[in-house]
Amino acid sequence: MTGPALSSSGLFQFLVQVIKGRWFTVFASLFIMAGGGATYIFRNYSQAIVDALGYDEADINTMSFYKDVGAHVAIVAGLIGEVIPSWLMLFIGAVMNFGGYFMIWLAVKGKIAKPHIWQMCLFIAIGTDSQNFTNTAAVVTCVKNFPESRGVVIGLLKGLVGLSGAILTQLHLGIYGNDLDSLILLIGWAPAMVALLFMFTIRLMKTERQRYELRVFLHFFYMTILLAIFLMVVTLLRKYIDFPEAFNVESAIMVTALLVLPIYIVIREEALSWKLKRRQLNNLPTEVITEEPQALPEHSSSNNNHEQENNEKFSSCFANIFNKPERGEDYTILQAILSVDMLYIFIMSLCGLGTCLTVIDNFRAIGEAKKLQSRTISSIITLISIWNYFGRVYAGFVSELLLLKWKFPRTNMMAFSLFISCIGTLLIAFPIIPGSYYMSSLLVGFSYGAQVTLLFTIISELFGLKYYSTLFNCAQLVSPLGGFLLNSMLVKSFYKREALKDAVLGPDGTYPKEPNCIGDHCFRLSFSILACVTFVGILSSLILTWRTKDFYKGDIYKKYKVDKSKNSPVDSVKKYNGETYVKFNETNKATPGT
Repeated sequence: MTGPALSSSGLFQFLVQVIKGRWFTVFASLFIMAGGGATYIFRNYSQAIVDALGYDEADINTMSFYKDVGAHVAIVAGLIGEVIPSWLMLFIGAVMNFGGYFMIWLAVKGKIAKPHIWQMCLFIAIGTDSQNFTNTAAVVTCVKNFPESRGVVIGLLKGLVGLSGAILTQLHLGIYGNDLDSLILLIGWAPAMVALLFMFTIRLMKTERQRYELRVFLHFFYMTILLAIFLMVVTLLRKYIDFPEAFNVESAIMVTALLVLPIYIVIREEALSWKLKRRQLNNLPTEVITEEPQALPEHSSSNNNHEQENNEKFSSCFANIFNKPERGEDYTILQAILSVDMLYIFIMSLCGLGTCLTVIDNFRAIGEAKKLQSRTISSIITLISIWNYFGRVYAGFVSELLLLKWKFPRTNMMAFSLFISCIGTLLIAFPIIPGSYYMSSLLVGFSYGAQVTLLFTIISELFGLKYYSTLFNCAQLVSPLGGFLLNSMLVKSFYKREALKDAVLGPDGTYPKEPNCIGDHCFRLSFSILACVTFVGILSSLILTWRTKDFYKGDIYKKYKVDKSKNSPVDSVKKYNGETYVKFNETNKATPGT
């Protein structure tokens, strides 16, 4: 900040403005999302559970299934989020996160009696379901605070979830070293502490879009890029170099510093806003009476609107289910779920996200079928999460720019992302070019991240933001179903059939219980079918583009735009009988004494 130094009271008022500002809400949400991906590192600490409790592979697979159920069945969190404030959502998420993982840690450390497998499944389901509460509070709040930049907001926040597994891993190595038991404890207390720390700063605010809003988000993006590059380099180097313990500590400090770095953007933007308010107040007329004369009643229309909102609030959720509003207006939950547009979104999610989850889940088996070294396979799997991050962030920024400049529908962008996934899947089925395994990891990881961002953004655009807390979580409902049908029922069955063709009978005249398949033929047929399923998703996306072509040709953000003059803390200056009357804008009122 330039100009004369602030007094102690002025500095305090500025700090309060920073913490209460909507840019600090973005900063806090980035921190929360950075701890919301504990599900991605389950395999990192599952061995500690096996060693301590003696579970077999089937038990661990059962825990993994309930982990996914807890992470993806988020409709309960969405419905609760419609009726309680965001701070309470964050509090519930923090309690569930700590409670679920802390119980697992107690079991692993032998501080409680060995739980039955169903109890461990319950613990991990509670722990992973907690992220639905915290993530919903963060994403929905930021989208409603920045409705005209929703694609960028969703991409940025969801991108941090893609990096969270690598972030938690680096913090664990710096704090606890290689103790896998402590990794469970870390993912229990760290995300919970962050949620409680920022619990009251994530809130809805009625503010208008700034002209340079997209540029500010671009600066947030640059800083998260630095974090992603650092994590990628360090993660890859760890596969080939044994670093000393001091490096782990330095790496954890660097990750923390990169997470805190965006606070500079928050302070910069609030400093500009602070100076603007001071300049506007200094230019006010000298004769000021803050009470309006009785000749200026302006409350009748607002009272009518308030009564109308109250009547709508208490109306039945079953009213007008089939009498849907225009696209872009606020749908009720049932209107949105029962709409034809949502049907196509479900098909895209089932085919697109389900296929990507299946491919990613089988990447280790694919690498083993190609006789690649375990270290190489682990490196490629790590890179998938990095490509996932880039896909989420780039889809948000690029789709937003294309929409603003050329009215390019996000549904077309979705079709393009599914096409990328289709190519990546076919490269596994038919590895006709060198490096197809590596290229497939890039394409599938990038496509998966892009689909996540685009799905959540399309839902917000077509069905409005009034019930976005619930609708936001509806998109995830069918992706676990797609993963189960395509992975367990299709890929694993075809893999086992191909493996039995090459298997050798044992001494007892039977085949191995878990035969391994070696060669390119292991996944050829199943992944060819996956590519066809993805193509169905492409067709669904194109059909949705045709259905919504008129909607995207118009100004989809029209309802959120207001008079630019209301960016001022002064709403109006009027003169009556020689006196000057100033009406302050309640949403932008300057702090007294500034």
